[in-house]
Amino acid sequence: IVSRELGLTALVGTGNAMQKLRDGQVVTVSCAEGDEGQVYEGELGFEERDLDLGDIPETRTRVMINLANPSSAYRWWRLPTDGVGLARMEFIIGNMIRIHPVALVRYNTLEDKQARHQIDELTVGYDDKSEYFVDKLARGMARIAAAHYPEPVIVRMSDFKTNEYARLIGGAAFEPKEENPMLGWRGASRYYDEGYCEGFALECRAVRRAREEIGMENIVMMIPFCRSPEEADKVLAVLAGEGLVRGLHGLAIYVMAELPANVFLAEAFAERFDGFSIGSNDLTQLVLGIDRDSDRLKTLFDEQSEAVKIAIAALLEKAQRSGTPVGFCGQAPSDHPAFASFLVAHGISSISVTPDSFLAVKQQIAEAEKQAR
Repeated sequence: IVSRELGLTALVGTGNAMQKLRDGQVVTVSCAEGDEGQVYEGELGFEERDLDLGDIPETRTRVMINLANPSSAYRWWRLPTDGVGLARMEFIIGNMIRIHPVALVRYNTLEDKQARHQIDELTVGYDDKSEYFVDKLARGMARIAAAHYPEPVIVRMSDFKTNEYARLIGGAAFEPKEENPMLGWRGASRYYDEGYCEGFALECRAVRRAREEIGMENIVMMIPFCRSPEEADKVLAVLAGEGLVRGLHGLAIYVMAELPANVFLAEAFAERFDGFSIGSNDLTQLVLGIDRDSDRLKTLFDEQSEAVKIAIAALLEKAQRSGTPVGFCGQAPSDHPAFASFLVAHGISSISVTPDSFLAVKQQIAEAEKQAR
């Protein structure tokens, strides 16, 4: 994710690369062949093409992009996107803020001297340590939203796992050690829990500042990993307590559709949220029972699995009955044209892709819509 935001080619899980490659060797790394990258010996040439944005076809399906790095937001503003389908708050927190929000709230009780020293250095000029978090996060979100105003920018609230939170400055003091953080204390379950609710309050203050003070009312909130309608009610109550109420100042609140429960109980979730966004990585993980961080099982991890497609189709059918928009923000449409066609055929409202694949996916969707007529 970081490499995408920086515009760098990167391969993850290269197997025997450490044995095959040597220091100083010249190679060409390519991610142009689909979802599996290639490493070629030597420096290979490549072709650059100038594209006329005026030739991009119109589509019924909204085509959006995924972003996280505020610094790269203006790099892609010329693309005729329909907004940002997934703006990852974690990038701003992890790379620009770097401090665990609860460590800022409870700074005076923090025992880790090294963490306190690092916090002091980063928060110079902020009398209120918490204000550092709110200010940096609000400005980061606002930059992304400004680059695409007035199109919607869907900001996912924090979805670090406990091991990732613990790596933030001061975070180790506030995070439990979990055997499987991927299925642990993450997403919605943190927002109303006394162990993190103070940190979530800072996230909410930042959203309000970006929307109401800076003026980026095109920001849409999205809640990740919400396990039940009852949990949704708890989160919505917390948001209301922070002044973030559905419909107030035009605020829309979406929920990630990434658990089988979101599919099975889609009607109940649709009553509580303004839209769904399918998180295909976690949905695939939980439908197939595969830890998506497992190298050993990576060959079994398939977003195009028939079981996953059945779940997606079921969600889309239920959402259409309730008139609830559904977006898709996974990688599959970028790599597999047939998957984009599947989503279009089942009435997806929007597809959000990496910026570098926007033009190709837009063409794929236009062709799929033409064939579906």
